[in-house]
Amino acid sequence: EQPEKVKMTTEEEEDDDEDVPDFQTLKLNTDTVHLFMDHADDEEVPPIEHGGTITDRRSTFQPHLAPVVTPRQVKMVLDKLYENKKIASATHNIYAYRIYCEDKQSFLQDCDDDGETAAGGRLLHLLQILDVRNVMVVVSRWYGGILLGPDRFKHINNCARNILVQEGYTSSVDESGRSGTKSKKPKNKKTK
Repeated sequence: EQPEKVKMTTEEEEDDDEDVPDFQTLKLNTDTVHLFMDHADDEEVPPIEHGGTITDRRSTFQPHLAPVVTPRQVKMVLDKLYENKKIASATHNIYAYRIYCEDKQSFLQDCDDDGETAAGGRLLHLLQILDVRNVMVVVSRWYGGILLGPDRFKHINNCARNILVQEGYTSSVDESGRSGTKSKKPKNKKTK
């Protein structure tokens, strides 16, 4: 039995020698990837703005905004935000972004709920309605122990809208309210 084990070890050593060219090929691929990574390091993290908080029944919501033109920048912004322990400790960090691709005349957009069901999709919908481009909005929520029901979506979107107005991505809250479907409701009330 022992001589067989020794033979297996010898065979394994021979296999290792055969694997060396494969490793060098892999190393070449790694070198190529490394060039792209160096390029990524050259790109700076976009400036991040932090908006005012909204607090309701001990839950606090705070928006963060950054101009983005590539998905890589979206990741960089998220990584930078998560370096802040307070933001990293939030119960949910909901985000959405829209990037306009000039060459394709289309939008690259995505969102994430971070566990707050349907919140990311609603946030992205707000960005679409306001027709903003090349921007990312993150809304952090610190849960206060009391369920807010649908009010949480109102707070998330109001936070996002406020920082978009603050940073000049859309018109003031009043003007955008008048141009939307909300303007139909007051007309009906006046008619009655």
